[in-house]
Amino acid sequence: MMDRIAELEVIAGLKRGDEAAFDRIFGEYRPRIFSFILRLIGRKDVAEDLTQELWLRLTARAWTLREDTRLGPWLFTVARNLCVSFWRSRGEFEPAINVDIELLEMPGSNPRTLPRATEAEELRQRIERALAALPVRYREVLMLIGVEGISPADAAVVCGIKPEALRKRLERARKMFAEKLGMERGAQSAGKRGKQ
Repeated sequence: MMDRIAELEVIAGLKRGDEAAFDRIFGEYRPRIFSFILRLIGRKDVAEDLTQELWLRLTARAWTLREDTRLGPWLFTVARNLCVSFWRSRGEFEPAINVDIELLEMPGSNPRTLPRATEAEELRQRIERALAALPVRYREVLMLIGVEGISPADAAVVCGIKPEALRKRLERARKMFAEKLGMERGAQSAGKRGKQ
């Protein structure tokens, strides 16, 4: 992640229309934004389109950014708003998704030894299924804070809620995620026993 000084330099470059500044922010955030949108939407084709739309919006509006803009929260807010607009255009508010587990990559999920690789892959799939089973408002909070490392205050801005409401939502999200992950673990154990 870029530090604040580098971020301010990038913002100044974006405001001037500097392609190198855009390339830097694109390289830094593109995989993260795509992953966030994909986990909210659950469809790779739509996530690709919305991610592209986000970069087009940044290009079109870069000159309007305030000098002190914090790019991470700004980009994730735009990404979230694009997802909400997509759902509204389809008449959905809390869409149920069935995430294709193979589409999603988690950092550090490629251990060097085969037994560990299998265990890591099984854990990754359980995590992805548990995450996908959560309602969007809880999934997005876990993604922003747990995966992206965004502060709770910034996550509240992205989600358009007050910090106290975010804390309550995060607490509920963690509890629901633990329950879903426990159910995934139980289902996997039952499946292994059934194969024996």
